[in-house]
Amino acid sequence: MTVRRSAARVAAPVLLAATALLPAAAPAGATGAAPAALPSAAEQCEEGRTQWVTDTPAALVRLGSRTAWTLATGKGVTVAVVDSGVARNQHLTGSSVLDGTSLVGGSARTDTRLHGTAVAGIIAARSVGSKSGVEGLAPDARILPVKVVADERTSEEGPDTDAGTLAAGIRAAVDGGAKVVNVSLSTAGDDARLRSAVAHARSKGALVVAAAGTTTEQAPVRGPRYPAAYPGVLGVGASDANDRPAEGSVTGSHVDVAAPGTDVLTTFGAWGDCYLGSEEGSTSYATAYVSAAAALLAQRFPSEGPQLWAHRLEVTAARDRRDARDDAVGWGVIQPVEALTAVLDAGMAGPPLPGTTAAPRAEAATTRLTVREVRDPHAGDRRQVLWVAVAAGSALAGLALVRLARRRRTA
Repeated sequence: MTVRRSAARVAAPVLLAATALLPAAAPAGATGAAPAALPSAAEQCEEGRTQWVTDTPAALVRLGSRTAWTLATGKGVTVAVVDSGVARNQHLTGSSVLDGTSLVGGSARTDTRLHGTAVAGIIAARSVGSKSGVEGLAPDARILPVKVVADERTSEEGPDTDAGTLAAGIRAAVDGGAKVVNVSLSTAGDDARLRSAVAHARSKGALVVAAAGTTTEQAPVRGPRYPAAYPGVLGVGASDANDRPAEGSVTGSHVDVAAPGTDVLTTFGAWGDCYLGSEEGSTSYATAYVSAAAALLAQRFPSEGPQLWAHRLEVTAARDRRDARDDAVGWGVIQPVEALTAVLDAGMAGPPLPGTTAAPRAEAATTRLTVREVRDPHAGDRRQVLWVAVAAGSALAGLALVRLARRRRTA
């Protein structure tokens, strides 16, 4: 393979966390219209033809959206989608989507790659009435499109963008007023520009939520991914319908939490709704759900800031052991309602509360009982009786031996 080099620094390739945007069949058990009444997956996802799906997205049910919306809807919070743009889907029109900015030419409100629009729909799709069941987890949040992925690929194997452009996109998102920055992209390279952009976001009180990476047999991805692996970034893995790690979700120490990422129902370009992804899952879509949950927290707890928003999602996540994380789902699958209602305390099992250190796990103390010796007031009498009994026993034994000897002599 020929690698082109120049005197300039070689840009690190950044790939969409979802390696493919594929239609998926409607999953069994999805709520809403009977599957037989739905158009086929191919029809749902046909570019240029608007199709609607009346199902409620399964992830909204799993994440307790109806209860969460009684507490927060994301109103007043801007979520940046640093991606391939956001198309003018009916779920994403009017004041719900800002004009945004493009760093790669064209308009931030076009999306030929369809990826950014799917992500934006998961976060903040508005209801369009009974014809569609699609809504975002933070339906009243504003979307700020920041386009860092060009409309056309330069080659089939080429990167979607580079670390420098992604870093500029994160900065533009924060400077544009975003409190939550969704990055459903990842790179294997630790780039100084990207690290600096993340630090800039933290200094401005914004939370960066980034994909842990999606792997397939055709395009294997391993190792830590950036910006998810940077301190202060909430790295997201994908879970399946049973809250287990999705097969395609990259594992590692950069995974902080997980969210649904399989068979996702969301917005499809400018043409309504579609089931996207596959059973292997996509951390792109999982990241969007976490960003939406963060937007709910930003509305309800505006003074807490990004560290505590992230902590709420981590400490309340569903996991097998409350005191431990793992490299597949981090601290577990997010639970927005619990995050919205938790009273934070340094003694909660899980990640330490920001500003504190993890308390050592103390073994249960062994209590030693002191038993005082108590004198028996009848001890003397008991000894006397004992000696009398011993003497009487000895006398009887002696008498028995004498009688036995006499019998032997007369025999």
